[in-house]
Amino acid sequence: MTTAILLVAGVGSRLRPLTDHRPKCLVPIGDETILARQVRLLAAAGVTRLVLSTGFAAEAVHAALAHAPLPVTFVHNPDYASTQNIVSLHRALAVVDAGDVVKLDGDVVFTEALLPRVLRRSDGAVVAVDDRQPVRDEAMKVRAVGGAAVDFGKGIPPADAMGESIGVEWFGDAARGELGAAVAAAVGAGRTQLYYEDVYAEVIARGVRMACVGVGDLPWTEVDDPSDLARAVALVRAAG
Repeated sequence: MTTAILLVAGVGSRLRPLTDHRPKCLVPIGDETILARQVRLLAAAGVTRLVLSTGFAAEAVHAALAHAPLPVTFVHNPDYASTQNIVSLHRALAVVDAGDVVKLDGDVVFTEALLPRVLRRSDGAVVAVDDRQPVRDEAMKVRAVGGAAVDFGKGIPPADAMGESIGVEWFGDAARGELGAAVAAAVGAGRTQLYYEDVYAEVIARGVRMACVGVGDLPWTEVDDPSDLARAVALVRAAG
């Protein structure tokens, strides 16, 4: 059983007024929303359950998935405005007690070819990395050795990075357990301003191999601002 965790708690302030009353994941990109496209592609890839970690305008997300093609569990992060995404991930992992998980940021748009590269059947983990495009200074970067991630961070010099983490990772059953333990320890210690990637190094230190899968040859974009949204619409139009 593969569970998809979707982090959809953010406000999306740079897309206002489109996000005045709805989270980024419900912004349209063509004939469907970012969320609807993610759910459709996840179902096609064999995912069997969805867990959504909500925050801003949670009721809109509930309504949007009233007729979802997969079973849905909602968890809510009431502190979404004052904490980082590690808290949303922590709440989502708390309701997954078996099987593997694929975690997606709620604002990433990609083609159907991406998920089959990332989903695996092992006890390890996989991180999708854009290994083709120039690495932006502000991007969440991945440092890799021998095809496996050894460090994550926005502060990694671009020259030292394999590429940018696009916000899609897969964790096998054993790796999911280690991730849950590391995230819970961080949140329990009050480290709620961390990005979830900040804890991935701790997961690696626990013995989990996070294989880096290059996806830079595939169209994708995160949607933070109007120019990103325009790229997403163009991506969807080109994909047909």
